[in-house]
Amino acid sequence: MSLIETAIKKIQASAAAQQAQTQAQTTPPAPPAPRTGVTQRKGPARVEPVDPSSVRQFKRVSTDPEAMERNCILPQISDHAALRAYKILRTRISQRLAANSWHSLAITGTESGQGKTLTAINLAMAMAQDPSTYVFLVDLDLQRPQIGNYLGMQFDKGLGDYLAGEAGINDIIYNQGVERLAIIPNGRPLEHSSDYLSSPRMLTLQEALNAETPRRIIIYDMPPLLLSDDVITFAPRVDGVILVVTEGITARGSVERSKELLAEMNLVGVVLNRSTERNDSAYY
Repeated sequence: MSLIETAIKKIQASAAAQQAQTQAQTTPPAPPAPRTGVTQRKGPARVEPVDPSSVRQFKRVSTDPEAMERNCILPQISDHAALRAYKILRTRISQRLAANSWHSLAITGTESGQGKTLTAINLAMAMAQDPSTYVFLVDLDLQRPQIGNYLGMQFDKGLGDYLAGEAGINDIIYNQGVERLAIIPNGRPLEHSSDYLSSPRMLTLQEALNAETPRRIIIYDMPPLLLSDDVITFAPRVDGVILVVTEGITARGSVERSKELLAEMNLVGVVLNRSTERNDSAYY
């Protein structure tokens, strides 16, 4: 092959390569393959109501409606603003618990007289009104138990008897007539209460309550935060803590000291009790 023929072939090959490159640049990309399905965002899991007949039954006790009305206990409250407030509190706490897969709460106040026992009882009552929610209410104020008195309950054995080794777990859980709510009262004050809270028997009780079917929300009525070390001792064994303060009564200094202690705990929220701000309109 002559040099001329060789040069011609090189020119032809170069032209062909340039033409192919030009076509590749001008040809639009192929459309994506059609989708065979649609991805949808999943909503919250549906909670099916539990058949009450399949739930374990506890010992039945009577309560005093007059005592409940006197102590402003649900459902004996006639104040519609208060009823709405407890329903809002129930809904907000239920949403927080569900979002984090939590099941246990400790209710406390800064000092005595803040309304923490009233809040614990009415929150438990309000939660049990939900057909899909089962609740345990436990009187864990071992030095000054009040839940039984607030409800006017007549019972034989309570939490103090169990912790002292004088009763079994099934002996201290009661059904007071509110569906989906079971109560562990205490009629026996105990000294050295924080020692009992960290005892093996208390741990056994918590494990039994956590294992109950269907899974229940457990609300512990605790003593005031600033008056003992009970809350500090027990807080690591619950999912969250709710602090109750009272408008016009709780001192700013008490709130500041409580804030320092709560910094080491999982604070779910603060409840303002006896607020003068209210809305009594027929709808909102």
